[in-house]
Amino acid sequence: MVGLFAATLAEETDRHLPQAVAILFATMTVAPLFTLPWRPLLAWRLTVVALCTCTFNAPPTQAWPWNPVLVVGSLLVLLVVAARVDRPLLVWVGLITMVPVVALVRPSNLAPVVLLLVALLVLGDLVRGNRAGRRALAEQTELSEREQERRAVLEERARIARELHDVVAHHMSMIAVQAETAPYRLADVPDGARAEFTAIAGSAREALTDMRRLLGVLRSESTGPQTAPQPGLADIPAMVDAAHRAGLPVTLDAPAPAAGMPAPVGLAAYRIAQEGLANAARHAPGAAVRVSVRAGPRVLTVRVENTAGPAGPAGTDRGAGHGLTGMRERALALGGTFAAGPLDGGGYAVDAALPYDGEGGDG
Repeated sequence: MVGLFAATLAEETDRHLPQAVAILFATMTVAPLFTLPWRPLLAWRLTVVALCTCTFNAPPTQAWPWNPVLVVGSLLVLLVVAARVDRPLLVWVGLITMVPVVALVRPSNLAPVVLLLVALLVLGDLVRGNRAGRRALAEQTELSEREQERRAVLEERARIARELHDVVAHHMSMIAVQAETAPYRLADVPDGARAEFTAIAGSAREALTDMRRLLGVLRSESTGPQTAPQPGLADIPAMVDAAHRAGLPVTLDAPAPAAGMPAPVGLAAYRIAQEGLANAARHAPGAAVRVSVRAGPRVLTVRVENTAGPAGPAGTDRGAGHGLTGMRERALALGGTFAAGPLDGGGYAVDAALPYDGEGGDG
């Protein structure tokens, strides 16, 4: 840059300009090259100012009204700007640059100069388009790789789910068969024990049915709507009764549901109560469980609470699995609320509020 400044200063001095003016013109000529790498538009603005002013006392025999350093620097600045700005802005850059060129260049040299400037603008725009295309291709390649990774993960999860189904289904089938045949293989089976065996067999077969339905979703390549009937509020008493017959001390407090209850709300309430019962049986075996389902004018509330089990207070590590997460997602998907935590006197409770008219509230 020092060499360019010295050459420009010598050129301006040969035009018999005052020393201060020559230094000013030399500075205006070299300044755009300093800012070009970081601020190309600022460099172009400085270049336009220099093209409009640095033409005093140009020799009449000189084809260009500017010194050679300013000519070459202006072309370089224009090329870099064309390669970095969008096309609409580039059009304005080209038009404004043409103003001092058309006004100051000799008419005999005007056509080649204009063609040169247009060629530089087109070349810079092609460079910018090529860089943008490569960036878009790289982004698309990255997105494709991420999609392939996500698809591989989903396929692996589906494979694991199918294998898990095969293993668990075998054991559940054995449980169902053994529970059904046990009363016939054992002598003098009390009626209560016979009912418990029947309940165990029924629960095992219901679990098998749910697993087969889930496996059908995993294996299906279509995403059509499910046609199998889904449980709702009317099925909660049967579920609680089955849990009671299986030996879980559970009571139900569920007045008649409000008329016109939406099916998604009923399904969410059933699944939340089902998961709450499963958690109580798993984490506090032997504890008394109470299921409460109440329908207000706008909100359906579901509460499953259990006392501390014989072995001590109900565990507080229930968040380690996916049960609480699933219940919370079901409630939030309907615009409701969900809370779960230990009780003061020992035990555990889950509470869900499910609005069925699009509004929250206690009802």
